[in-house]
Amino acid sequence: MREASADLQDGDAMAQSDGRTSARKAEHIRINIEEDVRAKGVGNGFDAYRFAHCALPEMDFAAVDASLEIFGRPLAAPILISCMTGGTEAARLLNRSLARVAQECQLAMGLGSGRALLERPELIDTFEVRSVAPGVLLFANLGAVQLKRGYGVEACRRLVSTLGADALMLHLNPLQEALQPDGDTCFQGLLEAIGNLCAHLEVPVVVKEVGWGMAPDTVLALFAAGVAAVDVAGAGGTSWSEVERYRIAEPWRRRVAAAFAGWGIPTAESLREARRVAPRGRLFASGGIHDGVEVAKAVALGADLVGVAGPFLRAAAEGEDAARDLARQLVEALRIAMFCTGARTLAELRSTARLTRVSDRTAEPR
Repeated sequence: MREASADLQDGDAMAQSDGRTSARKAEHIRINIEEDVRAKGVGNGFDAYRFAHCALPEMDFAAVDASLEIFGRPLAAPILISCMTGGTEAARLLNRSLARVAQECQLAMGLGSGRALLERPELIDTFEVRSVAPGVLLFANLGAVQLKRGYGVEACRRLVSTLGADALMLHLNPLQEALQPDGDTCFQGLLEAIGNLCAHLEVPVVVKEVGWGMAPDTVLALFAAGVAAVDVAGAGGTSWSEVERYRIAEPWRRRVAAAFAGWGIPTAESLREARRVAPRGRLFASGGIHDGVEVAKAVALGADLVGVAGPFLRAAAEGEDAARDLARQLVEALRIAMFCTGARTLAELRSTARLTRVSDRTAEPR
C-alpha cells in the first residue's frame, strides 16, 4: 500500500507540474502581448552602427538575392520567426498562423519550449505545424537545463521526431529561472550534457540565450562542445525578467526582478564579439531586432540567421495578415538595404566595408 501511495503521489506531482507548465505558458503569452516587457536602460546596440549609403550601386534591384540555405532547407531571407510558444489553445492559433506565414514567405520558424509536450503528449495540436508548413526550416525547442532534469537524448529525439523538426534549439535562461520561485536553477554540468546530446542526436543542435546575450567564452565553449550554431540572443528586446516581474506575487520579489530590467549584453555587441572569436562558426542573432535595416546590420556584423520574436507574436495576435505584412516588411527592407550598400548577395553584405561604428566621435570600421 505504501508503494501504491507513493506512485499516486508521484503521479499527482507530475500532473501538478504539467498544469503549472501550461498555465505558465498561457500567462507568458498574455503578458508579452499586453504589458511593456521591453528591457529598460539597455538597447540592442545596432543604433551604434550606420551604413554608408551607396548612391551608385551599379546593379538592378531585381538582382538583389537575400536567399540562403541552412541545415538543408532553402530560405528566401535570413530571417527566423523565433521560438515563442506552445502548450495552450492560444499558442495553437498563433503557431499555425506564424507557420503559414513562414511557409508562404520561405522563412525559418522556431516553436516554443517542448517541455509541456514531453510532459503531456496530448498537447501536440498546440505545437504541430508541419501540416501547414511542410517546407519550413523548423526548430524544436527545449530549455537546456531540462537535460539535467531527466530529459536526455531519447526525450530530445522524441520531441524532434514528434514535431518533424529539422533541428533542436536549446535555450539558456539562468536569470529567468533564478527569478521564478519554482525555477530550475541547477546548471552545474550542463555543458557536458549539451556535448553529449550533440554527439548522439541525429539533427543539429543550436544553443541560444533568451535575451541577455552570450559572452565570447560561452560561445567558444559551446562550439567546442559540438553545437551546430549559437544564437547570441542579446539584450534590447523582450526582457524575461520583466515578464516574470508581472507574474510574481510578492512585492519584494517583484523588486528583485525589476533590478534586472537593464541586464545583459546588447545584441550587436554580443554578435560582434562572437564573430571575432568564432570566425567560422554558424551564428544566429536575435534580441530587440525590429526592422529589416537591423536585420541587414546583423548580417553585416556576422549573423547567418536573424531571429525576430516579440514583433511577430504581437502581429500574429492582431491576425495572420498583420504577421504576413511584418514578414514582407522585414524582407523588403533588408533587400533595399542590400541594394543601397551595393551588396548583391548576403555574402557581399557580410563582407561590406560600408558598415561603420558611429557611437564614438569618429566613425571606425567595423
